[in-house]
Amino acid sequence: MKKKGKSTFSKIIAWLHLWPSIVAGIILVFVSLTGTIIVYGDEIMQWSAGKEARYIKPNGVPLKIDEITALHKEKFPGHSFSYIVVDKDPSKSWVINSVDLKDRKLSFIYINPYTGEILKQDHSISFFYVIAQLHSNLLMGKTGGWIVAISTIIFVLSTLTGLVLWWPKKWTKATRDSSFKIKWKAKFKRLNYDLHNVFGFYSAIICFLLGMTGLLIFFSPLMKGTVSLFGGEGKMWFYTLQDYPRDHEATKDLAFYDTNVLIQKAFDLHPDKTIIRIWTYNYDNVSIYPFFLGTNAGLKSEEGKEAIYFDKFSGEMVNDSKEQKIYDKVDNLVWQIHMGQWCGQLGKFSTFIAGIIATSLPITGFLVWWGRRNKKSKSKK
Repeated sequence: MKKKGKSTFSKIIAWLHLWPSIVAGIILVFVSLTGTIIVYGDEIMQWSAGKEARYIKPNGVPLKIDEITALHKEKFPGHSFSYIVVDKDPSKSWVINSVDLKDRKLSFIYINPYTGEILKQDHSISFFYVIAQLHSNLLMGKTGGWIVAISTIIFVLSTLTGLVLWWPKKWTKATRDSSFKIKWKAKFKRLNYDLHNVFGFYSAIICFLLGMTGLLIFFSPLMKGTVSLFGGEGKMWFYTLQDYPRDHEATKDLAFYDTNVLIQKAFDLHPDKTIIRIWTYNYDNVSIYPFFLGTNAGLKSEEGKEAIYFDKFSGEMVNDSKEQKIYDKVDNLVWQIHMGQWCGQLGKFSTFIAGIIATSLPITGFLVWWGRRNKKSKSKK
């Protein structure tokens, strides 16, 4: 009796899983690898800074943000800083994200907020910045960004089609074993197939989320639509800043509101939060302080984020709409998922392992295809 061939649907799924991934394979390996390297960036940078830079003896009242800004200009001429991380724990130093405007190199400056002493300038963030640029645009600007985005669409597609191909036609003991277990003692071809098939299944959900969040970050209309689904509306914090330009004539004789009072107010409003990331980008030309509170500050997001915007001169809260809060939370959640900053260390570890698997899948998949290709050519002969 003649064997029943594959259905048209199965052939289409197999084609969609194979050929786009073959074309984008090298890019996918590179993007997955660089993304995996970034996952533990925060821990590596803290280790690089050392305990002596991260811990201090509290002494008196901390300096105000405008005083720290002036100190930074004095100590690091030709530098600007985009934010400072303030810790609720008085025994921890504050961290300035600083950039050398000449060579665009980033560094974290650890400062004693009570004395203004510079404890350390750590450049390890520069390495992760370069890796992040390689990950997002291959250091090729907009063109590279589109190459990565198209490759990411292929990655998401291959994840979904891979799940369809993984699903057995019948669930038996043999198919359960081949779908969930790896035969470590099998020959190379079978082992490679298992690594692709089984590990691909176990990592599918995280890989899908990593791909989709990457697309949300790249395609702003997609992010806007996602925010709208949750009832949110607003702008990224950067554009919120631009909505409040400073009127130099009207404010030239006014002093900035005491940031220590605002910091305390923010922690009182959210007693469960332990850090505040205060954005200082374009500091002299805008009239608000964006405070991002959380339990931990990652490279691109805060765990348990709450955003507060203060008027620099009156200390009043501004831009406090429900829609803006939803936007801030959705945007932060997207970054948390993409960076592996969800569910603490379990989330990081899961993302790291999924990243390693994602890096291997185009390689193991190519080897599966190449082995079958050779088999077909031999059978024809």
